[in-house]
Amino acid sequence: MRQLLLFICALFLYSPFTNGQGADSTAEAQQKHLIYFTDKSGSTFSLNEPEAFLSAKALERRQRQHIPLTVRDLPVNPTYIANLKRLGVQVWYTSRWFNAAVVQCPADKLQKIEALPFVKNARNLNRVAVPAPDRSVQSKQEMETLPFTAPLKAALEDKDYGLAFHQAHMLGATALHAEGFTGEGMTIAVFDAGFPEVNTLDAFSHLFQNDRIKGTFDFVQKQPEAFGADAHGTAVLSTMAAYAPGKMIGTAYAANYLLLRTENAASEHNIEEINWLLAAEYADSAGADVINSSLGYTSFDSPSTSYTYNDLDGNTTLVSRAADMAAATGMLVVVSAGNDGGKEWHYIGAPADADSVLAVGAVDSLGVKAGFSSFGPTADGQVKPDVVALGRNAYVLSTSGNVVRSNGTSFAGPIMTGFATCLWQANRSRKNMQVIQLLRQSGSNAASPDSAVGYGIPTYSRTLTALPQLPLKSTAYITNPVQEQDIILALGPDWWSQAVQVQVLDMTGKTLYNQAIGAAAREQVLQLDPFRLKTGVYLCRLRSGSRVVTLRFVKL
Repeated sequence: MRQLLLFICALFLYSPFTNGQGADSTAEAQQKHLIYFTDKSGSTFSLNEPEAFLSAKALERRQRQHIPLTVRDLPVNPTYIANLKRLGVQVWYTSRWFNAAVVQCPADKLQKIEALPFVKNARNLNRVAVPAPDRSVQSKQEMETLPFTAPLKAALEDKDYGLAFHQAHMLGATALHAEGFTGEGMTIAVFDAGFPEVNTLDAFSHLFQNDRIKGTFDFVQKQPEAFGADAHGTAVLSTMAAYAPGKMIGTAYAANYLLLRTENAASEHNIEEINWLLAAEYADSAGADVINSSLGYTSFDSPSTSYTYNDLDGNTTLVSRAADMAAATGMLVVVSAGNDGGKEWHYIGAPADADSVLAVGAVDSLGVKAGFSSFGPTADGQVKPDVVALGRNAYVLSTSGNVVRSNGTSFAGPIMTGFATCLWQANRSRKNMQVIQLLRQSGSNAASPDSAVGYGIPTYSRTLTALPQLPLKSTAYITNPVQEQDIILALGPDWWSQAVQVQVLDMTGKTLYNQAIGAAAREQVLQLDPFRLKTGVYLCRLRSGSRVVTLRFVKL
């Protein structure tokens, strides 16, 4: 991880983490500013030698999706950065995509910067330049004293998921896992407010034991480790990455992860949008496949200017522009829609308004929209959220290692991210935007998407027709959730050569329906009128000889 981290830092952080001056006592009175440059002319970097600024995985992702390199991919001209430093300003970061630099300086030096011929313009990012030291960050020695964990099981049972079973099963993540699609080989970059205890909790130890933490960085504190600060990121990560059989299993537990802190939970300023941008460039350079972000921006602390609804057109806010640029490199960007559905604001936040991201709203265990889940549409009329997942009474890990219930699209988003990652793993020939379209088309509300739940709850069973090449093996799938559409049962190859008895039962065990399916019935519409079922959870029991499989589904 250390070697990769140093490689990535060299890609977009030209300057050392300080400019040699350090943060002196006057830094507290200095603002940070985003300095836009006019061009990238005369740069020592070339699109003919992309290995100098992009990893092999980043280049492979582009090649697989036929995405050409552009001038936007080139790093900022090093000469411009050197000239800024000669003025005595501290250069924190540089941005390839925005062709800009984040600097910290007093007002008189900002005027000198703006007068330089290669500077296009400048924008204030915050009021306080240097955050207070984060004393919760773990040391390198503590990072390496991880508890031992048993190897990953070859096959999981329902009970292994513990309380998190329903939130994974609702989407069909459990079925994907049964088919061998657990996120292995995929890389998810997680943007959040901190990841305390991730390096000590047993449920995450498999990530370290199997070298699945591919990099960490704290863009708020400008330091390589992110195992401190706010616990929100730990809870978010657990819905995807936790592996504690019998206690909790995440939706992409075998994926690789980049843990990137972009959010300062103590304040809200535009600098956090730039942190998000920088993290996205880091993820791109490192070769991440997927970005998960449970962050949203609408209101800021003074003197930063808050956004209005009209700004949520997918092209105005800093973070939404960054999200679309991330998607343009071939990464699948999954973001939470926001928790303002019951508030005066009411609408989604940025970057959920970006047209190339998958914005995720929240429902409860019965698939009913959570009251707090933010509404669409965007200011330019896009259907948002795109899809929904469990976010009311979702199960997450606390920093003490306990499985607890929590609310928010913050958790619906990563639950969906893990599912989408496994689905993409199962069909790597698809492009990122095709995966988004597939998830929309397989949603429970795809026929009439709206501003409350978008295209609804996508499920693996509904993707089978769209992805016929996916191996089904011995698994069976059923429509989930059920509304007014036909109830479809899809059977894997091992079922095709034998007759199957199908029963539908309520949760008390009462049999509501019986049907015999003959051999070679790969997909069967059950002769059960959905209107006969009340809202609730049901069981579908399949029996063939000595084999018995029970599937769960929800009637909305």
